[in-house]
Amino acid sequence: MTQQVTDGTVEPVPEEEGYQRGLGSRQIQMIAIGGAIGTGLFLGAGTAISKAGPSLILSYAVAGVVIFVIMRALGELLTYRPVSGSFAEYAREFLGPFAGFVTGWTYWLFWVVTGMAETTAAAVYVRFWAPGIPQWTTALVFLVLLYAANLISVKLFGEIEFWFSMVKVTAILGMILIGVGVLTLGFSDAGDTASITNLWQDGGFFPKGVGATVMTLQIVMFAYVGVELVGVTAGESEDPEKTLPRAINTLPLRIALFYLGALVVILSLVPWSEFQPGVSPFVAAFGKVGIPAAAGIVNFVVLTAALSSCNSGMYSTGRMLRDLALRGQAPGRLTRLNARRTPAAAITVSCLLMGVGVVLNYCVPERAFQYITSVATVCGLWTWGAILASQIRYRAAWTSGRLPAPSFRAPGGNWSRVLALAFLALVAVLIGVDPDTRISLYVFPAWALFLVVGYAVLRRRDPALAPVDSRPEDGR
Repeated sequence: MTQQVTDGTVEPVPEEEGYQRGLGSRQIQMIAIGGAIGTGLFLGAGTAISKAGPSLILSYAVAGVVIFVIMRALGELLTYRPVSGSFAEYAREFLGPFAGFVTGWTYWLFWVVTGMAETTAAAVYVRFWAPGIPQWTTALVFLVLLYAANLISVKLFGEIEFWFSMVKVTAILGMILIGVGVLTLGFSDAGDTASITNLWQDGGFFPKGVGATVMTLQIVMFAYVGVELVGVTAGESEDPEKTLPRAINTLPLRIALFYLGALVVILSLVPWSEFQPGVSPFVAAFGKVGIPAAAGIVNFVVLTAALSSCNSGMYSTGRMLRDLALRGQAPGRLTRLNARRTPAAAITVSCLLMGVGVVLNYCVPERAFQYITSVATVCGLWTWGAILASQIRYRAAWTSGRLPAPSFRAPGGNWSRVLALAFLALVAVLIGVDPDTRISLYVFPAWALFLVVGYAVLRRRDPALAPVDSRPEDGR
């Protein structure tokens, strides 16, 4: 039974969490699409291409299969019980109260640090057009505007995310169509050299070896982080039993089109060796094509992607922090909803911490952005692992008749989830091997120690709020 604290007593948390179910099918679909398109594609792909060449396409395909396994597992859990604090709630029920505590706080940390990075990144992108405006000023303006939008209503959040996603989707589709036109009709400055043979003629499909391709998996997985955001919307979806499965089932098409399709076109237009780390491959490719406004267009799209990520961060951190507070694992004041039924107190606290990130990113070197994103990736790996492990325990419960079966079932047996867990473990090892991202594995043990100590203190104050194991005896 889930719990909340009211005047020092522990009471059941009702299934209706007090939120307004204001997200319709149109918004859920676009939130799901937007979660699969971010700065990891627009900027991170440039570094990955320079490290692996055309074989990066294979990395995105393999990682995409794993992501789909994770999302189908999440879909099974969501149709079993659609709640706003989904990941933490399922971990709490099927893996134990401490696992739920860790998952909730870790996912909250993920979006806080991501919000820090993306707000600063957005300010950097604005300097492309207005270099005279101080970076911290633009970052603060974006932070305040998105904070206000998230306080007004979940409908406004959904509309903002809908249009952010629409910009990204339209831009990628336009780039793919232009690229296909260049490849088939031969127009533009790149017409003579643009060819599908660029995928294998410059050193082969694996120009730097299979090992280099494997090493890019950590970069690729960061590009997919955020796709699970659709699960956080469960408590505010108008018809979660229908909209969420539909959004998850279209994920393979989105990955094939927006990631694999875009990369195939980009790498066919320009030989992979001409791409440089830290430079958007879209800017480089369409600059080669000869589109005069390519840099400005892509910069606008990347700005949109950064603001979309920050907007999503405020939404998800507010819901996850309130979910923790409802169970007495965060200050009780964070449970408060405003008149529009949004978790204003929890959003405010999260936004203030993102604001600290604006200051930090202003003061520290540019490498801080890479450090922050690597920490976010590790947090994402934990969340995905918790989803898979929870679904394995849930399937054992409903197949034995202890719990009702879901209306939306994940395909395959447990072997697919076990392989996905092994893949996530491999990515964690790769993060430790790469010296540029290894710092995140130093940060995460410190975070884990903080959570262990915090849970122990919470248990000492009130054992009912931090039980050793509150799962039913049937192993659920």
